[in-house]
Amino acid sequence: MTVAAETGPATVETIVAESFQEWSRAISASFVPLVAQGPRNSAFHGTMRARVLGEISVVEITAGPHTVLRTPELIAKSTGRFFKLSIQLSGSGRLVQDEREAVLRPGDLSIYDTSRPYQLTFDDDFRTLVLMFPHVLLDLPAEAMGHVTALRIPGDEGLGELISPFLVKLADNLEVLSGTNGLRLVHNALDLVTTLFNGELDQLIETGRDPHLLLLGRIHDYIEANLGDPGLSPGTIAAAHYISTRHLHDLFQEIGTTVASSIRQRRLERCRRDLMDPVLAERPVTAIAARWGFTDAAHFSRIFRAAFGNSPTGYRNSR
Repeated sequence: MTVAAETGPATVETIVAESFQEWSRAISASFVPLVAQGPRNSAFHGTMRARVLGEISVVEITAGPHTVLRTPELIAKSTGRFFKLSIQLSGSGRLVQDEREAVLRPGDLSIYDTSRPYQLTFDDDFRTLVLMFPHVLLDLPAEAMGHVTALRIPGDEGLGELISPFLVKLADNLEVLSGTNGLRLVHNALDLVTTLFNGELDQLIETGRDPHLLLLGRIHDYIEANLGDPGLSPGTIAAAHYISTRHLHDLFQEIGTTVASSIRQRRLERCRRDLMDPVLAERPVTAIAARWGFTDAAHFSRIFRAAFGNSPTGYRNSR
């Protein structure tokens, strides 16, 4: 296996596997631990070109036929929870998760969750782009996303026709994804992905398949629209949806979090993104904090450091 390490802003880390054993090790190291099945006793070729920007990995994969599995045993040994978005660039692939199967053709997209088992199969030579990112970076509830994993999103109709070309361009221009501008660009890509899957969830809601999902979706949209309001609280959220605060707390307990921590996490992520944004480099940290509902500068600095391991100013200067 040969590796071209990143040596400057115009280079991309490239891994070339000369055997299937090398490929198996490389994909587990680049993503999450996986079981790979393929032609161990015959010739195999595989190449990965990757950028890692903040917590987002952008990886172009070109390889021969094989299968990868994310097993319950591997999941039990893992700590991080990530989504992986696949955009098929050439050839075809088959994704299975949550009792659904998506057959992807060039331009098609699908998303899957590394915290649940999945299988990816490629029967012929293929090329694909994978974006891997923590759950928290997608502005949609992770529990709601469980309804749209392993769904084929066509790249030639609807929102997919608008968003797929932009993501395909990322694969063709990995070299320009560097520094704060590169990070801003991939966050823009995640904003588009959020829009895409929000549309898919809206379709599910319209068909009446899950009233519980409808309520969670409305609550999520309300929180997102009011993150900058310092008065956003369980009481105001519950009142806006004509439910009791106890019911609201129960809803969030079901998805393994609390209302307060969900709001705080989303606000901190918005602040982190603004601190990395070169367009906002001259905006005071206190102004960024206030924009997202943090009115106490000392409190904001403490919880930001606890979340990201650095003060807001130190984090901005380290980018």
